[in-house]
Amino acid sequence: MIYIIDDDYKMAECIARYLRPEETKIFTNAIEAIENIDDDAPKLIFLDVLLDGPDAFTFLNEIGSYENTAKIPIVIITSLNLKTRNLRAYGIKKILSKETLTPEDVKLCLKLI
Repeated sequence: MIYIIDDDYKMAECIARYLRPEETKIFTNAIEAIENIDDDAPKLIFLDVLLDGPDAFTFLNEIGSYENTAKIPIVIITSLNLKTRNLRAYGIKKILSKETLTPEDVKLCLKLI
Protein backbone atom coordinates (compact mmCIF):
# COMPACT_ATOMS: atom_id res chain seq x y z
CA MET A 1 0.00 0.00 0.00
CA ILE A 2 1.13 3.56 -0.79
CA TYR A 3 -0.31 6.55 1.08
CA ILE A 4 -0.74 9.93 -0.57
CA ILE A 5 -1.45 12.68 1.96
CA ASP A 6 -2.35 15.97 0.32
CA ASP A 7 -5.20 18.40 0.95
CA ASP A 8 -5.30 19.04 -2.82
CA TYR A 9 -7.30 15.98 -3.85
CA LYS A 10 -6.73 16.55 -7.58
CA MET A 11 -2.95 16.57 -7.04
CA ALA A 12 -3.21 13.38 -4.98
CA GLU A 13 -5.27 11.71 -7.72
CA CYS A 14 -2.65 12.63 -10.32
CA ILE A 15 0.11 11.11 -8.21
CA ALA A 16 -1.96 7.95 -7.68
CA ARG A 17 -2.51 7.68 -11.42
CA TYR A 18 1.27 7.65 -11.99
CA LEU A 19 1.68 4.81 -9.49
CA ARG A 20 -0.44 1.72 -9.05
CA PRO A 21 -3.87 3.26 -8.33
CA GLU A 22 -5.23 0.03 -6.87
CA GLU A 23 -2.40 0.07 -4.33
CA THR A 24 -2.84 3.67 -3.16
CA LYS A 25 -4.90 5.34 -0.48
CA ILE A 26 -5.49 9.08 -0.57
CA PHE A 27 -5.91 11.10 2.60
CA THR A 28 -6.65 14.82 2.65
CA ASN A 29 -5.27 15.38 6.13
CA ALA A 30 -2.74 13.91 8.53
CA ILE A 31 -5.31 12.84 11.12
CA GLU A 32 -7.09 10.48 8.70
CA ALA A 33 -3.78 8.94 7.68
CA ILE A 34 -2.64 8.44 11.27
CA GLU A 35 -5.97 6.81 12.18
CA ASN A 36 -5.56 4.29 9.34
CA ILE A 37 -1.83 3.61 9.49
CA ASP A 38 -2.07 0.86 12.13
CA ASP A 39 -4.64 -1.09 10.13
CA ASP A 40 -2.75 -1.04 6.86
CA ALA A 41 0.81 0.29 7.18
CA PRO A 42 2.04 1.68 3.87
CA LYS A 43 5.31 0.78 2.16
CA LEU A 44 5.74 4.37 0.96
CA ILE A 45 4.18 7.75 1.79
CA PHE A 46 3.88 10.80 -0.46
CA LEU A 47 3.34 13.74 1.89
CA ASP A 48 2.44 17.36 1.25
CA VAL A 49 3.96 19.78 3.77
CA LEU A 50 1.16 22.31 4.09
CA LEU A 51 -1.96 20.43 5.09
CA ASP A 52 -5.28 21.47 6.59
CA GLY A 53 -4.98 20.78 10.32
CA PRO A 54 -1.73 19.25 11.55
CA ASP A 55 1.09 19.79 9.07
CA ALA A 56 3.55 17.27 7.65
CA PHE A 57 6.05 17.72 10.47
CA THR A 58 3.41 16.89 13.08
CA PHE A 59 2.57 13.77 11.07
CA LEU A 60 6.26 12.85 10.76
CA ASN A 61 6.84 13.24 14.49
CA GLU A 62 3.82 11.05 15.22
CA ILE A 63 4.74 8.17 12.92
CA GLY A 64 8.41 8.48 13.87
CA SER A 65 7.57 7.70 17.47
CA TYR A 66 6.38 4.14 16.71
CA GLU A 67 8.69 1.30 15.75
CA ASN A 68 6.34 -0.15 13.11
CA THR A 69 6.00 3.15 11.22
CA ALA A 70 9.29 4.96 11.87
CA LYS A 71 11.09 3.38 8.93
CA ILE A 72 8.48 4.00 6.23
CA PRO A 73 10.14 5.93 3.37
CA ILE A 74 8.66 9.39 2.89
CA VAL A 75 8.57 11.48 -0.30
CA ILE A 76 7.73 15.12 0.29
CA ILE A 77 5.65 16.81 -2.40
CA THR A 78 5.61 20.56 -1.98
CA SER A 79 5.80 23.96 -3.57
CA LEU A 80 8.10 25.13 -0.75
CA ASN A 81 11.88 25.24 -1.12
CA LEU A 82 13.01 22.65 1.44
CA LYS A 83 16.18 21.41 -0.23
CA THR A 84 18.45 23.29 2.18
CA ARG A 85 16.84 21.85 5.26
CA ASN A 86 18.09 18.58 6.74
CA LEU A 87 15.09 16.28 6.68
CA ARG A 88 16.80 12.87 6.82
CA ALA A 89 15.99 12.54 10.53
CA TYR A 90 12.31 12.42 9.55
CA GLY A 91 12.81 9.55 7.11
CA ILE A 92 12.56 11.81 4.07
CA LYS A 93 14.03 10.00 1.07
CA LYS A 94 13.14 12.50 -1.65
CA ILE A 95 11.61 15.93 -2.16
CA LEU A 96 9.52 16.56 -5.26
CA SER A 97 8.49 20.03 -6.36
CA LYS A 98 4.83 20.40 -7.29
CA GLU A 99 5.83 22.95 -9.94
CA THR A 100 8.14 20.59 -11.86
CA LEU A 101 6.71 17.18 -10.94
CA THR A 102 6.60 14.67 -13.81
CA PRO A 103 5.15 11.15 -14.01
CA GLU A 104 8.70 9.80 -14.25
CA ASP A 105 9.67 11.54 -10.98
CA VAL A 106 6.80 9.83 -9.20
CA LYS A 107 7.45 6.42 -10.75
CA LEU A 108 11.12 6.58 -9.74
CA CYS A 109 10.01 6.84 -6.11
CA LEU A 110 8.74 3.24 -6.30
CA LYS A 111 12.39 2.18 -6.08
CA LEU A 112 12.34 3.37 -2.46
CA ILE A 113 10.06 0.46 -1.50
